[in-house]
Amino acid sequence: MNKSWHLDRRTFLKGTGVAFALPWMESMGQATPAKQAPKRLASVYFPFGVSLPNDKSEYSEWNWFPEEKDDSFRFRKSLESLEPLREQVTVLGSLAHPAGRKMGGHDTGDIFLTGASFRGADYRNGISLDQHIAGYVGEETRFGSLVLSSDGGVGEPTRATTLSFTSQGRPIPALSSPRQIFDRLFGAGDASTKVQRRRLQNTSSMLDLVLENSRSMKNRLGRQDQRKLEDYLASVRDIEQRVNRSTAWLDIPKPEVSEDEVSLSVDQSLPVEYMQAMYDLIFLAFQTDSTRVATYMLGQVAGATTIANAFPACLGLQGNWHGLAHGAGKGDGAEKLGRFDQLLANQLSRFIQRLSDSQEYDGSLLDNTLVFYGSSNSKTHNNSNYPLILAGGKAMGFKHNQFLKPGANMPLSNVFVTMLDAMGIPHDGFADSTGELAALRA
Repeated sequence: MNKSWHLDRRTFLKGTGVAFALPWMESMGQATPAKQAPKRLASVYFPFGVSLPNDKSEYSEWNWFPEEKDDSFRFRKSLESLEPLREQVTVLGSLAHPAGRKMGGHDTGDIFLTGASFRGADYRNGISLDQHIAGYVGEETRFGSLVLSSDGGVGEPTRATTLSFTSQGRPIPALSSPRQIFDRLFGAGDASTKVQRRRLQNTSSMLDLVLENSRSMKNRLGRQDQRKLEDYLASVRDIEQRVNRSTAWLDIPKPEVSEDEVSLSVDQSLPVEYMQAMYDLIFLAFQTDSTRVATYMLGQVAGATTIANAFPACLGLQGNWHGLAHGAGKGDGAEKLGRFDQLLANQLSRFIQRLSDSQEYDGSLLDNTLVFYGSSNSKTHNNSNYPLILAGGKAMGFKHNQFLKPGANMPLSNVFVTMLDAMGIPHDGFADSTGELAALRA
């Protein structure tokens, strides 16, 4: 290793450090007066599938999917909290990402919002739905997107602890502390504007140096290393764009929100209160137009390593979430997992109801917000027939009070394309999409 390479390597390591030194500047943008209600997306994921006992089973009432009745449907116990909201909700069955069917049962959380295809060591994810949308609307708000999870961070390939991925398929670190999230959204922070401005200027200079050094380095690399370098530089340019957008917001005050609006002292040891706090933070971020795009990964699908694995204990259930999912087909296991499915649905219903109760222009926040909720497993390790819910979006032309099963031949990405079209987001298709799911639109 020669000296010049060593110096360049040090520079790039510093550049990597810059990326981690700026976690509070996630996709900030430039303020634009809203002339009409903004369109928003919240995506929520949970692992390990749901309870799906046979209709002839004594535990059939704990089947997550509704019971079909003539031209209508009936929510069973797991989703009964959605009954007051049925005019705002569609349940989706039979859908999946075709690429996911070829993957391991613990791998599909990574592609829930990307629909990407990768296997084994050939890990190369795609852009997630939320980040595609943020690329078009992110500059209109202080934060281009809000990325949350119960575990925080990024996890590891095929075991990500975030739902959000950049255009290069790189995971975006998720936040997990309600206090930290609130302070980022609404707090003054622990540094003055002058210090923040100096930090941004120093970071901009460092990024310029990294990009300059890369020009002379590229010609000395082999093809495979050039590809790695291009991927890295794409991340550097993304940071550069965030820095530029952040600078524009330094002199614009954050919304004033009382800390009493959220239980900021809770953590994952109190699962119900913690999930409510995370949903409340998304609600407040939307209500104040601090962002229009949010993701929340309730738990990642790696089993024992996810913090959320212990969440069912709040119901007095023995074992853990992963174990409950594996035992759902044995004895009263369907009821046990169903009770936890029910608890998760209760928190979702609370969030949807709060959006519905909050007036905005001539409608509600929910009318202008799409809430996409579900898992990439039907049962544990079964990567088909995802349990999915789409709520809201009345002002975007969505119709609800439906239980739709388009069939296994339709890729889930068709739902994503339908959402993009309704939000007015340009696209050339998404992942493996083949068109819209027309039944979702009025």
